Amino acid sequence: MTTYTARPVDPRALKELRGADDAGRRTVPVTDEEGGSPLRCCLRRSTPGERIALVSYAPLRRWAAEHGADPGAYDEQGPVFVHADECPGPDGDGHPFANARRTVRRYSADGHILGGRLVEDPAGPEGFDAAFAEAFADPAVALVHVRAVEYGCFLYEVRRP
Repeated sequence: MTTYTARPVDPRALKELRGADDAGRRTVPVTDEEGGSPLRCCLRRSTPGERIALVSYAPLRRWAAEHGADPGAYDEQGPVFVHADECPGPDGDGHPFANARRTVRRYSADGHILGGRLVEDPAGPEGFDAAFAEAFADPAVALVHVRAVEYGCFLYEVRRP
C-alpha cells in the first residue's frame, strides 16, 4: 500500500506568513496560554506557553503559483495557526489531527475542486489512506487538502505519490 505524506505549510511560505499573511495583514504573535491549537507548520497541537500566530493562508493559491495553474474562483484563504517563530517542522509521519471527522477535498492540476470525501473514522478501514488511494486513483486529481468538517479549516496537503 502506498504511504501518503501530510505536508505542512512550506517553510518559504511560513517565513512570509510570519511577517504578513495572505490577506495582507501584519502577523501578530501571541502566547498560547492554554495550548491545543492545531499548528500547520509542524502538524501538531500547541502546548501552553508557546508563541503562535493566527494567520490567513491561501494554500491552493500558493500551490497554483508553484505549478502555473489558475484556480479562479476556487482560490480561497482561511485562518491557520503557526508558530510565531521558526520551528523544526513535523517530527513524525502518519495523519495528524486525526481525532475528528475530516474532509479530503480533491483538486485538479488546474486548481479546480473535483469533489471530496468525508472521513468518519480515521482509525478504521475507511480511513485516510483509503480516502487518499481513492482520490489518487483518478488521474485528474493532482493533490488533496485535508480539512476540518466543522469549520472547513485547511489542516494539511497531500500530493500525488
